[in-house]
Amino acid sequence: MRAVIILIIILIAATAIAGCTSSPPATPSYSVNNNGVLSVTCAPVTTTENMLFSNETYTESRVVLHTQTGDVVTYLSYPKQPKAVMVYIPGAGEKISGHAERMVTYAAAGYAFMFVDIRGRGGETEGDAFNPQTDYARFESGNWPQYYLTICDISSARAVLASRFSVPVYAVGGSNGGRYAAVAAGVDPKFAGYVGISTADWGLRDAVLDQGGSGDILRFATSLEPSTYLPGISPRPVWMFHNATDPFIPFADGKALFATANEPKTFIEFNGDHGINSDVDQRLIAQWAQIYGT
Repeated sequence: MRAVIILIIILIAATAIAGCTSSPPATPSYSVNNNGVLSVTCAPVTTTENMLFSNETYTESRVVLHTQTGDVVTYLSYPKQPKAVMVYIPGAGEKISGHAERMVTYAAAGYAFMFVDIRGRGGETEGDAFNPQTDYARFESGNWPQYYLTICDISSARAVLASRFSVPVYAVGGSNGGRYAAVAAGVDPKFAGYVGISTADWGLRDAVLDQGGSGDILRFATSLEPSTYLPGISPRPVWMFHNATDPFIPFADGKALFATANEPKTFIEFNGDHGINSDVDQRLIAQWAQIYGT
């Protein structure tokens, strides 16, 4: 009898140990379904952070995401207890220096702001300038297109910030950055919502269709377009900002992208020309004040 009891204890202990054993992290992978919708399994990242400045209003630091395919540089500003966080994807030519005042503005309003220097912008993060042909060749060979790696980078930034602050994290982007942010918000359902500024579809899918393309090349082109993902962001909110006289991305194209989103959604015409500015900041803060309070 004693031997039976000992055996039962051993089995119970073994079961408890087995239940506590964590599974190894999933192998990084991506897939694109027949509708051109991207799914990704991203490798875990580690981070290195260097504080740059701190006062009673906010702290600013340089945070490097160490991924399996290279380092991605980000800059983070945050108050002591942020109510929400924005992962900001910049457009072409935007530098972190141009966002110094913005970082203070959002922190003073109670929000954290992360500037992600995505791959291929010519900044501190290495990579190639966005080239659909080069990325399609990678896609066809079964390798990771840089575009998809960038989506993982944005999703990884969200995971790092959500774990750190335990508050909602939004995907935000201006111009080309708004395109990446839209895809990331659609691919990663843990983003709290999406904010697009002066942005629209790339037009790659329409170009492929106009040339009679189909199959893999059409699936790939579709996987890059923000409009592929905007409908699926609902019931999370979508805010889009555009200026009627935008000199780079036509107002009508921004409205066309907005039309593909489901409710809840808000379209705001702002004062300026192209890209994020102080008017967008104040309007967005006013929108979020309705959710998180002043």
